[in-house]
Amino acid sequence: MRLLRFFRPSHQHTAFSATLLLMTTITLSRVIGYIREAYIAYAFGAGQQTDAYVAAFTLPDWLNYILAGGTASITFISIYTRFLAEKREEDAKKTFSIIITVMTTVFVAGTILAEVFTPQFAGWMFHGFTPEQLQLCVHLTRILLPAQIFFYVGGVVSAVLLSHRLFLLPAFGPLIYNIFIIAGGVIAGRQMGIASLAFGALAGSIAGPFLINAIGAAKIGTGYRPSFDVKNPAFREWVHLSIPLMLGVSLVTADDWILRYFASSGIGDIARLNYAKRLFAVPIAILGQAVGQASLPFFSRLFGEKKFEEFAATVNGSVYRITAASLLVTGWMMAIAVPLIDLVYRRGHFTFADSESTAIYFFWFSLSLALWSSQALYARAFYASGNTLTPMIATTLITLASLPIYSLFFRTLSVTGLAIASDVGIAANAVAIALLLHIRGMVPLGGMNWKELSKAAVVGVVSGGLSHEVMRSISLNGSRRADLLALALGSLTWAAAVAAGLWLLRSELPADLRRKKPTAFPRVAEGGTAETMATGKEP
Repeated sequence: MRLLRFFRPSHQHTAFSATLLLMTTITLSRVIGYIREAYIAYAFGAGQQTDAYVAAFTLPDWLNYILAGGTASITFISIYTRFLAEKREEDAKKTFSIIITVMTTVFVAGTILAEVFTPQFAGWMFHGFTPEQLQLCVHLTRILLPAQIFFYVGGVVSAVLLSHRLFLLPAFGPLIYNIFIIAGGVIAGRQMGIASLAFGALAGSIAGPFLINAIGAAKIGTGYRPSFDVKNPAFREWVHLSIPLMLGVSLVTADDWILRYFASSGIGDIARLNYAKRLFAVPIAILGQAVGQASLPFFSRLFGEKKFEEFAATVNGSVYRITAASLLVTGWMMAIAVPLIDLVYRRGHFTFADSESTAIYFFWFSLSLALWSSQALYARAFYASGNTLTPMIATTLITLASLPIYSLFFRTLSVTGLAIASDVGIAANAVAIALLLHIRGMVPLGGMNWKELSKAAVVGVVSGGLSHEVMRSISLNGSRRADLLALALGSLTWAAAVAAGLWLLRSELPADLRRKKPTAFPRVAEGGTAETMATGKEP
């Protein structure tokens, strides 16, 4: 009965239960996402039309980023959560209605403009495409563009549910979206070709991110009345917080765009990079995204209630646990890259040669797992404080400074260099945000459990190295049996090495990952004295 309540849409979650729920549903969504990518690889392989399909998402992503920039899940949720904490529910509903009305209008206008100028954008962005590829890319882009309207409105409605600590329905939106993409290909793939996937994505954006959240919001009495009251103080505050997110360009989002730009001149390079990045996104989503989504409402409440020490300790505790876990998983991912990629993708039009190339990109992407996971939490610490300008200026400057690095690595190391450049860029991004939080005294770096992080890093390197050495005894030549044997042997070696390493180093990480109650970490206060603080509840 207790488990059933956990999965009830109306159940209000704690930070810990929300994280578990989101990890569960995001894992399920990523499994469906894997089936989606595996189907695309099977049906269309890694060639020119697959490159065109992946590239077709770029302009819709740009439109969403320029007009939204995370304003639904970041700035709006902070304002809405504060209103609920202050018992100002009418103000919360009024702000919700204004933002939905104004931004839907803006998105409709932006979509129309983007539809008109799609050929010009595609011709500039994907300069290496053939005329036929470019034509297909334009066609697919125009199908996908209207989906951004539903993504945005669904995001705002989802933020309302998250502010009420209702996490179930928002968590299932991406899952439904992925199912519709697969269904589009299976049902209409023969008649419509790869365009069937784009139509499936459009239908999925309506059914998943938009409709399921709208039903949930209606059930809790979230009223909507069309309003263009742009003079409303809360709306103006939202605009003030949102403009930096709209104008800034974070490498977290721009990385995919940059990879596609440089890889457009090779046949199948965009597709293989995308396959590697999508599989790499699974642990990012489970570790970073799930914890980040669950944490923001609680970070916002702590900061809004001026519990600054508890806020800092909670952020540090969350980052420590996720980063330590990521360091351990990184060793496993890098060691088993080839058999994992081959088992996941090789079928139909996707060959063993494609698996080998994709595995190299996956290997290098895996190196930055801890950085992707930690920066998601650090960024939300800034957003919870109502400061969007500082992190976006920093991350935009880092994005601009990273462009020459992508170009240099691509010229010297080809497509593999793009994956390495991605690691360098996200490292700079994560370090910059952490340092800014420290300098401002919001989340002191002295409060991080560096001792346990060091142990996790050592164990991750050793366990990954041992797994790789053990797997060298197996010849990977495209045999499924060899893939399964290598994956099993590598995984068992890694798990045994992690368990032994944590035990030998007397690491507290296993207990910290299980603990539901606050854990004390040493922190260096602004005056320089060491003191102990509770980390608060789970992320």
